[in-house]
Amino acid sequence: MVGYRDLSVLRSEYAQKKEKILSRLEDFRRVGTLPDERLFEEMCFCILAVQSKAHGADAAVRDLVARGLLWPGRPREVAAFLRPRTRFHNHKAAYIVRARERFFPPNGPILGKSLDGLADPKLARAWLVREIDGLGWKEASHFLRNIGRGDQLAILDRHILRNLIHHGVIRRMPPTLTANRYRAIESRMERFSGDIEIPMAALDLLFWSRETGEIFK
Repeated sequence: MVGYRDLSVLRSEYAQKKEKILSRLEDFRRVGTLPDERLFEEMCFCILAVQSKAHGADAAVRDLVARGLLWPGRPREVAAFLRPRTRFHNHKAAYIVRARERFFPPNGPILGKSLDGLADPKLARAWLVREIDGLGWKEASHFLRNIGRGDQLAILDRHILRNLIHHGVIRRMPPTLTANRYRAIESRMERFSGDIEIPMAALDLLFWSRETGEIFK
């Protein structure tokens, strides 16, 4: 495996954490079988996690549900609630309300049905990026992985990119992630995943746990 570095360390870490990682991925697949309301909560998490801490975004979604704001809340009400909890609260509140109106029309929820019509995860991701404000390539990949529909997608945040550099998969941190650059790095990560025989979704959680000290989402 010419060009890769520190593979013995990576494999050792995976062996130690494999059981917990696979259990977490099974949790994501279970989420994907739940009603549309639960899928939407995961979409909101991915919107709120942009340039914010994952635990804070997760807590914010749970608090929105507990306060009865996620479903009837208007953009201004949601934004006021989010203000001390996440960055860019006005934009994120607007994204959440628009997505809610899109996937929960008066005649019934259509989020799961919409995704069922896009069996290929990469097609589903491209559709989400086109259709949903607040979901870029990373966020759409994250959402699909977290509902068990995107195990082969790369979630290219700074944690993952740093580790790809460390192991010789890419040379440097990209200045920006255009669609073409995202796909190119994802392709390299896919090849690396196959070469070292650690599944993509497991590799993501392994890298994330190395950076943060936990296996979260």
